[in-house]
Amino acid sequence: MSDVMQEVDERSKLAGTNKFELLIFRLGEDQNSGTREVFGINVFKVREALIMPLITPMPGSPKHVLGVANIRGQIIPVIDLPSVVGCKPSARNILLVTEYERSVQGFAVEEVEEIVRLEWSRVVSAEKSAAGALVTSLARLDEREENARLALILDVESILREALPSRFKSGEEVTYLPQILLPHGSVVLYADDSGVARRQIETVLTRLGVNFIGTKTGQEAWDRLKALAHEARTAGTPIREKVAMVLTDLEMPEMDGFTLTRQMKEDDALRTIPVVIHSSLSGSANESHANRVGADGYVAKFVPDELTRAVAKALAPAATKSA
Repeated sequence: MSDVMQEVDERSKLAGTNKFELLIFRLGEDQNSGTREVFGINVFKVREALIMPLITPMPGSPKHVLGVANIRGQIIPVIDLPSVVGCKPSARNILLVTEYERSVQGFAVEEVEEIVRLEWSRVVSAEKSAAGALVTSLARLDEREENARLALILDVESILREALPSRFKSGEEVTYLPQILLPHGSVVLYADDSGVARRQIETVLTRLGVNFIGTKTGQEAWDRLKALAHEARTAGTPIREKVAMVLTDLEMPEMDGFTLTRQMKEDDALRTIPVVIHSSLSGSANESHANRVGADGYVAKFVPDELTRAVAKALAPAATKSA
């Protein structure tokens, strides 16, 4: 176990292109199927893994919150992840201290197994399966395609919305609403694998009064962009009259946001489209890598007004004027 904890600390700063590292853990026996599935979380989001510290119960806590823990002087909520997912653990032995959307919280899990390095191409969207609403994607842990072990990658945005509803923002909270005038037929294309995040983004874009196309993976966004570029070329119109900008998450099945951005900026037909990365993977290292692959902006999830400002800046000056 100590080796795994050390690896979390050493590898959490990895910034690859279409590769990532997955921390594999178990939550116990599924209450419906009786199976003991393996789950995964991106190492980027894990600050540390600890033997379960003392948990202080808090009266009136939300249903899935065990209480709070004092981690190096910081008081954080501890979420009972087996309870959220519907598993019965033998014990809650490990605390995963994570950072999502500018907040720190702990996830209680049964045990941690290993860290594996994967290509995003070995991850598929859970919407193509019956994996459940709290799972965004399925990761193939083995090289072989048939009978490979699968890890369930959880939709942490959905889990946080359920476990800590007071932190949740729907997008309706936006107060900064610049007037954005896009060319007729032009859209904002976004990519995000989380259903909750997609609803948040669409709420903000709707409040801004812009048309949009939603995609669930970097690969889906790339395919859609290539099709739109072909339409623009056939019609003899600039690509910006089809796509005003791209807003992309980083962690996505099949192709991550870094790779999507790099491929766009290396493509003669797409390089003029502004790209803003919108990710729960906050931090200077990720922002620096976003700059290296050619992104035009980086905004951490999820503050509605900051997202609107990033969108307005990317679309300025031709499409935006202050309201």
